[in-house]
Amino acid sequence: MRTYHCFWLLFWAGQPHQSFLTPLSKRTSGFPEKEKVLVLSGNSRQDLHRSKRSWMWNQFFLLEEYTGTDYQYVGKLHSDQDKGDGSLKYILSGDGAGDLFIINENTGDIQATKRLDREEKPVYILRAQAINRRTGRPVEPESEFIIKIHDINDNEPMFTKDVYNASIPEMSDVGTFVVQVTATDADDPTYGNSAKVVYSILQGQPYFSVESETGIIKTALLNMDRENREQYQVVIQAKDMGGQMGGLSGTTTVNITLTDVNDNPPRFPQSTYQFRTPESTPLDSPVGRIKANDADVDENAEIEYSITEGDGYDTFGITTDKDTQEGIITVKKALDFESKNLYILKVEATNTHVDPRFLYLGPFKDSATVRIQVEDVDEPPMFSRPAYIMEVKEDVPLNSVIGTVTAQDPDAAKNPVKYSVDRHTDMDRVFNINSGNGSIFTSKPLDRETLLWHNITVIAAEINNPKQSSRVPVFIKVLDVNDNAPEFAMFYETFVCENAKAEQLIQTLSAVDKDDSYNGHQFSFSLAPEAASSSNFTLQDNRDNTAGIFTRKTRYSRHETSTYFLPVVISDNDYPIQSSTETVTIRVCACDHRGKMLSCNAEALIHPTGLSTGALIAILLCIIILLVTVVLFAALRRQRKKEPLIISKEDIRDNIVSYNDEGGGEEDTQAFDIGTLRNPEAIDDNKLRRDIVPETLFMPRRTATARDNTDVRDFINQRLKENDTDPTAPPYDSLATYAYEGNGSVAESLSSLESVTTDGDQDYDYLSDWGPRFKKLADMYGSMDSDKDS
Repeated sequence: MRTYHCFWLLFWAGQPHQSFLTPLSKRTSGFPEKEKVLVLSGNSRQDLHRSKRSWMWNQFFLLEEYTGTDYQYVGKLHSDQDKGDGSLKYILSGDGAGDLFIINENTGDIQATKRLDREEKPVYILRAQAINRRTGRPVEPESEFIIKIHDINDNEPMFTKDVYNASIPEMSDVGTFVVQVTATDADDPTYGNSAKVVYSILQGQPYFSVESETGIIKTALLNMDRENREQYQVVIQAKDMGGQMGGLSGTTTVNITLTDVNDNPPRFPQSTYQFRTPESTPLDSPVGRIKANDADVDENAEIEYSITEGDGYDTFGITTDKDTQEGIITVKKALDFESKNLYILKVEATNTHVDPRFLYLGPFKDSATVRIQVEDVDEPPMFSRPAYIMEVKEDVPLNSVIGTVTAQDPDAAKNPVKYSVDRHTDMDRVFNINSGNGSIFTSKPLDRETLLWHNITVIAAEINNPKQSSRVPVFIKVLDVNDNAPEFAMFYETFVCENAKAEQLIQTLSAVDKDDSYNGHQFSFSLAPEAASSSNFTLQDNRDNTAGIFTRKTRYSRHETSTYFLPVVISDNDYPIQSSTETVTIRVCACDHRGKMLSCNAEALIHPTGLSTGALIAILLCIIILLVTVVLFAALRRQRKKEPLIISKEDIRDNIVSYNDEGGGEEDTQAFDIGTLRNPEAIDDNKLRRDIVPETLFMPRRTATARDNTDVRDFINQRLKENDTDPTAPPYDSLATYAYEGNGSVAESLSSLESVTTDGDQDYDYLSDWGPRFKKLADMYGSMDSDKDS
């Protein structure tokens, strides 16, 4: 329905007055029952003051979500200055002016151009003004008015969450709080019932209910059991308009989980369990597993197992596997089929976390009977003791029995047993054992001082089944006998002063004994018979395992005797008595008046005169200077250039001339082994030269030629003979190289040494054709030919 708001303009005779806009009281809700007028106050005459109305209007109200095709009419503005001649122009400014709201500048009609949504903006504040078209000046002051958007129910309630999750303990009372859901409506809560929301349950009855105004969900059914059903899905609806017909609604889902409480006792699925185990089962080994079922979960299903009755109460134990909640029956004591082969136990399973609220459901425990059958196995022999301790004297004869071990087969068959010694525990084979009766005897001499305890292991095995064996430790203690003589506790070497007085103590002696004495050692000291009468010293036994050596005369002389050897006899008081003779070395020394030793060297007194310290230092310096001189001389000689023995060019001895450049010929004085040109197999880097002193005294070994040529051998023997008879040869061994090609060489000789033996002249013109490298050689031999021609 379109609403029209009319504004009336009243004219007063007289001069125009300035307009003031004064708003009247505002509406709180709904459409206006009566127009609200803006009053303009002013004077029409000088003696008459009256109030005149300039603008007359109401607050404008506009419905949201207009669906018509034309612009929505808002209202009309009119000024009392408007004569209807089109001289005034109406201007609109403020929120949405020119966009959402437009005004007819001639008539003042206001229209809305778009659909408005109150939830986006509920109020628009605009300003209106009338101006003169011709001058552009305002004829009325600018006035402010409000366009308020009326709400319609166009928004459904929205829950704060799409899905709610909640949990409550099972077996809860009726009316137990579960969770509260909340929905909001974007419509205007101050206008009608568009935003008034009420809640209802669409799914989840009869288990749960919801309060219509608060959205609180509560339990509606007593004793809901998690073991029967754990998950519930509840659908809650929120509807506006107070839940009346035509209201909008929204829904949400609430997932409710029942949490566990301990309302179920453990129960064994069977009343009797049977297990079998061999008698050889080790201690703490499992025999079997039993399990009581509990419908609860987590800590409410934790079970503790115990053995309450039975003849195997102390033979078996039971523990709880925390992962599987099973009871594990284990062996606590060794089993013996021959002694007892059947055990009956009563096992009880109890919840560890009991809820007192549910004790009325009955005791939270259960019991079952367990029968354990022990099976017979072939057991190894069993020794009469877990360990044996034996004693033997160290002087016992060989093959003497020192003790016996006993083992029997615990099985009913009573198989015979044989004994042996584990040689890993008796590597030296000191002991042996009788395999039939288990008697241990010695096989080597014993020495307590070397090893006091012998720890061996004896093995007992069934003769019919040697794999069935057992071991037992045997500790053998070697008892002491008096077989060691006492001896000095240390090596004694003392001195006596030349000016010593008679009966003066010069040394205290002590002794030790390797043997053991139960009442303590008692040693006696005395001089050997051969030294008792003629000794220059006396010995006094202190009766406390020590003795003192005293001087017998007043003075001693290093010149006469520089060292005395005093034999002392030490005896013990055990049986049999053992004694030994030890020697004390006593040196005669020079001492000062306080008895402090100065010198014990007799030679120093015989040759009192000696070299002074300065003389010794001078001798040492001379030796050092001499050594330095010798070293420098040797170094200089090594650096000297070796001079050749052959200085004269007319030396006619046989010599191999070395050619270090091309065409040097015989003018080169370096001895080059030209024989390599004739026979490459004759190369040897270690050849020595005859014209210099050799650097080594050992001649290098020459490798024998593989081919045996008679001409070469005769040639070399001839040359050796000539060198041996040559009086001008060096007086030391030298190496002379004789290169000889033999007869019939295809390459012929290149050496000029043999050119003198040829009958005819040779033509060397071909050397000129060999290139510049042989130019010098061609000039030399070419000039020789020219000399002969001339």
